[in-house]
Amino acid sequence: MRYLSTRGGMPPKTFTEILLGGLAPDGGLTIPEFYPVIHTAELETWRTLDYPSLAFEILSRFIDDIPANDLRALITRTYTAEVFGSNEITPVQTLAPNLHLLHLSNGPTLAFKDMAMQFLGNLFEYVLAQKNEELNILGATSGDTGSSAEYAMRGKRGIRVFMLSPHGKMSAFQTAQMFSLQDENIFNLAIEGVFDDCQDIVKAVSNDQAFKQKYRIGAVNSINWARIAAQIIYYFKAYFAVTRSSQETVSFSVPSGNFGNIFAGHVARMMGLPIKQLILATNENDVLDEFFRTGLYRPRTTAETKQTSSPSMDISKASNFERFIFDLTGRDAARVKELWQAVDQGGSFDLSQTDLWEKIQDFGIVSGTSNHAARIATIRDIYKQFNTLIDTHTADGLKVGRALHTADTPLICLETALPVKFADSIQEAVGFTPERPAGYNDLEKLPQRFERMPADTEQVKQFIANQIA
Repeated sequence: MRYLSTRGGMPPKTFTEILLGGLAPDGGLTIPEFYPVIHTAELETWRTLDYPSLAFEILSRFIDDIPANDLRALITRTYTAEVFGSNEITPVQTLAPNLHLLHLSNGPTLAFKDMAMQFLGNLFEYVLAQKNEELNILGATSGDTGSSAEYAMRGKRGIRVFMLSPHGKMSAFQTAQMFSLQDENIFNLAIEGVFDDCQDIVKAVSNDQAFKQKYRIGAVNSINWARIAAQIIYYFKAYFAVTRSSQETVSFSVPSGNFGNIFAGHVARMMGLPIKQLILATNENDVLDEFFRTGLYRPRTTAETKQTSSPSMDISKASNFERFIFDLTGRDAARVKELWQAVDQGGSFDLSQTDLWEKIQDFGIVSGTSNHAARIATIRDIYKQFNTLIDTHTADGLKVGRALHTADTPLICLETALPVKFADSIQEAVGFTPERPAGYNDLEKLPQRFERMPADTEQVKQFIANQIA
């Protein structure tokens, strides 16, 4: 398997060659040269596999330059009951006929990002040891990616993590999870701005090839293909959990900010998983919903980005969306490059009057949006009906999913975090705060270690350089 850039300016590379690098050298995103297709007969043989075995079947299609025994060992070490709470790893809860909740938040940071990040930590350490190299990971987070990355990479040999987050715009729990880490290889930078400012800095640093090479800068955001690959697994696992035959179809509802989680579902569908609909749910920051309704992709400015009670989705420029447009164009890198020239200059593009808009329905993605009142009402309703607490992002997914899915098709809603991370909203919805898992009781009281700085790429680069020198 070789990997290309969505903008066409990178020669084909192997998985381990693109693993550590983040953005492609031409500013595009790496993507496999094709999606392996799993036919119905093979799909049926996967139905009874446990999570690590299924993970190996899927990941070995994308990772063929790591010896199979080593890859299997990395996967087996990652997906354990000790790390994820049960042998099922991603249990499915049936709320009602044809309504299911896919639990993805039983990892160490109580968010779905652990599903890929725990694997990435082991994978990075393995590849760096093979190459006898070090890596400095630069990332941006709106809430959960940061803690998942830091918990996956803390204490890992040859790795430092520099994580940017918007100062004062995450929940107190999310902030404490990150800032309370005292590991010497973890650095938290609280940026005065919104998530998109953090993401823009990461991209600017990644596009400075001289700096990137000198300081060995890598990425763990969902621009990293390995993150996407690891997230494909649970779409297959959930499908098997709610169907009896591979002739059946299902729909998935996915809370969406940076388009990484739902893009993994898109890849699963392209591989042959019988998905009828991928339902994209946004919050008040509805850039993606606007596109799938109208054809206009119009990233918002910092000032236009709203701070909401589902903060991990407070994103107005969805990085992984470029990968989807690459597929939508029939993998026309020149056309993608042209479209993103406008985006990179602060503009937008409109596909509504083009040939591409007619093709959009072929990909099975529909969308809707939610707001604070709808979130609170959904949390209250799900608790009242099913005695199940959900977090604010999962509530967005359930609200939109229930509104848009066809009643005769099983709907699987992806959980994104445990409700304890957003206790204030849970209190508002149901009148009490959720019980905390063991070990998290006094999290916000722990000493916090972080650097506050303006949204300035040069200052971030200087900070990184000073820590590595």
